[in-house]
Amino acid sequence: MQTERDAARGRLTAEAYRYVRSAILRGEFPMGSVLAETELARTLGSSRTPIRHALSLLLKEGLLEVGPRRQLIVRGFTPDHRREIAELREALEVIAVRHACSVVTDDDLDQLRLLVLRQRRAASDQEAFLELDESFHLKIAEAANLPILHGLLSQLRGFVRLARLDVERPAAVLAEVADEHESLIDALELRDAEAAVDALLVHLNKKDYAEARS
Repeated sequence: MQTERDAARGRLTAEAYRYVRSAILRGEFPMGSVLAETELARTLGSSRTPIRHALSLLLKEGLLEVGPRRQLIVRGFTPDHRREIAELREALEVIAVRHACSVVTDDDLDQLRLLVLRQRRAASDQEAFLELDESFHLKIAEAANLPILHGLLSQLRGFVRLARLDVERPAAVLAEVADEHESLIDALELRDAEAAVDALLVHLNKKDYAEARS
């Protein structure tokens, strides 16, 4: 019986975590918003305990921070934070790409190409496109068999999404993102680490629309 109760609490916490995290990344809870346990519990129709646990996870993840009155608020990002995020993302993804070139499987490559195909179909839906973009980059880390790095990038991708919520992404930019993903996959398929890293750096640092990167 205790095991069943623990499992139920775990499910409720996971549901609350997914709901709040998704709402933050979609901008439904803007930066600086105070997240109150009581209101969230009412919205989700649950007790406050799973909400409290979910918010604690998001605090550890860095998407929330403690405000001046000890409330939990959605994290804000300064220009310095954004530069740090970009530098960390580049360093970690270069490692992932280099390792992936040595161990990537044909199934991994097929999954990456399928994600790009789905991105092209989702070009009119920015939210769906960005979800697929996140999946694409995390899939490379997964294919590299680097679980710790995958966890770090999972957290960092949340920061990237949150820090760029106010950036407009024209359809032409999204199409170029998909093209760059294809170039990266081509280099991975050749197991050419230098070409793959070059393709990644072009993707992350293209200056003519750098502010609209996903």
